[in-house]
Amino acid sequence: MTIIFSSKLPPVRLEAPIGPGVLGHLRIGQSVFISGPLVAARDQAHKRLLDLSLDSKPWPFDPRGQIIYYVGPSPAPPGRVIGAAGPTTSGRMDPMTGTFLEKGVKALLGKGRRSPQVLEGLKNHGAVYLAAVGGAGAFYGSLVQEASLLAWPELGPEALAILTVKDFPAMVVYDLEGSDLYETGPRAWGRP
Repeated sequence: MTIIFSSKLPPVRLEAPIGPGVLGHLRIGQSVFISGPLVAARDQAHKRLLDLSLDSKPWPFDPRGQIIYYVGPSPAPPGRVIGAAGPTTSGRMDPMTGTFLEKGVKALLGKGRRSPQVLEGLKNHGAVYLAAVGGAGAFYGSLVQEASLLAWPELGPEALAILTVKDFPAMVVYDLEGSDLYETGPRAWGRP
């Protein structure tokens, strides 16, 4: 299965963690192919990381330049590194996203709209939001070359982990200019 997004812009290879100056040329609707480590963190891991911040304790990873992937992978079938690893709905993390951006996270990866506060935070902190295709979890899981637990194994699929991926396809949904594909995309097709 190959997922290619339609855009007049050329696709971009994005290496994680993201270095300075890399995101400035990305535009909404543009395809990216990510290689490197993704930090797998969703609801429960977010809450625990915020608790660490409130207690002035360090996180189990350096957030600077990282891509946070909102995913709760399924167990690995025989012969595989991981099971299905599709994106979860990102909006549930909106109330907690500000802290991640303040700590230097440079990209968020999930599915669905984000709040105006997250959009403003991305713009203020020089970060982007990338969307993956819902329902393609088996495909995305096949792109994971290595999976390692960082913290909280008792959370099961919501444990904090690093997923090392190769050519993971996504689309730029919010760019550094504050453009929003969820707003402009429907208008381009004559829809409100």
